[in-house]
Amino acid sequence: MSENRKVVQMNRKVPGLVRRQKYVRVDRRVFLKSALGACAFGASVGRSLADASYPSRPVRVLLGFAAGGTSDVIGRLTSQWLSEHLGQPFIFDNRPGAASNIATELVAREKPDGYTLLWCTSANAVNATLYRNLNFDFPNDFTPVANVFRVPNVLEVHPSIPVTTVPEFIAYAKAHPGALNFASGGTGATQHMSAELFKFMTGVDMHHVPYHGSAPALIDLLSGQVQVMFDLMPASIGYIRDGKLRALAVTTAQRSKALPDLPTIGEFVPGYESSTWNGIVAPKNTPGDVVEKLNKSINLALTDAGFVARLAALGATPLPGTPAAFGQMLVDDTAKWAKVIKFAGISAG
Repeated sequence: MSENRKVVQMNRKVPGLVRRQKYVRVDRRVFLKSALGACAFGASVGRSLADASYPSRPVRVLLGFAAGGTSDVIGRLTSQWLSEHLGQPFIFDNRPGAASNIATELVAREKPDGYTLLWCTSANAVNATLYRNLNFDFPNDFTPVANVFRVPNVLEVHPSIPVTTVPEFIAYAKAHPGALNFASGGTGATQHMSAELFKFMTGVDMHHVPYHGSAPALIDLLSGQVQVMFDLMPASIGYIRDGKLRALAVTTAQRSKALPDLPTIGEFVPGYESSTWNGIVAPKNTPGDVVEKLNKSINLALTDAGFVARLAALGATPLPGTPAAFGQMLVDDTAKWAKVIKFAGISAG
């Protein structure tokens, strides 16, 4: 099969988020039924009393990554909002380890009463396929509560690489197969998966260099030890503005307000979309009135001018919506990354 024909077939498969595959452990009907059930906000006296009583004590919000990153910063901001608007402390708790799987498993095993929540990220959708022996089933073991924000990654190169556009980059990579090294914060990290999706849809050959975290990867990109990175915008935007890195495009479907003149990869590779999203999920079977109360409060934050300005400063776009819409996105994103992981032959154990 010729390279061009292979790439055309790839482009046909990826953009429409993939149909259910045998290797995707997501029961759409069961999960979406749970999500839709979470949306039902009863008018009965009993439900109204239950809603009025929640929360009656502190709520824990677990994040599976260390403090300091975009997820941590915005997660704490959201927890502070919920504390102020729902009258009880929402305690943000970092439980790093195993690419966020430790925190995810802890929440999956908790009582479904709304007092332990997971600050969920796009890593959860990747891990569902990347890790073969998890003690939980994402997203089936969780009730979607609310999406919060999306952050684009940026396709960026060291200034020594003689390209300024995505088409030039694709041509250069194909003219030098295997010569370009792309950095990531580790196998399965958002930088890694964005690059694998790009390889999948364009047919370029680049070598993956995983690091123990995004910071050392970015340091080596700045020094020229590696040439390419699909980094999160908040981490790289200062270096891009200073001319220390050359940005070619953002990975989201729409351009970013933080760098409005920068095109999307999808403008040159139709259907390409990759981003880092964050939201909140609860243990499976969490009561619908609890979910609805949390969802309404978070959506209120996402329309607050001050809150939105804080997100914009980090290059993040708010994503208000219903629990059911968030649930559908979890299913679709898990299936999408399952296909890319299978194509790339990636496994983390």
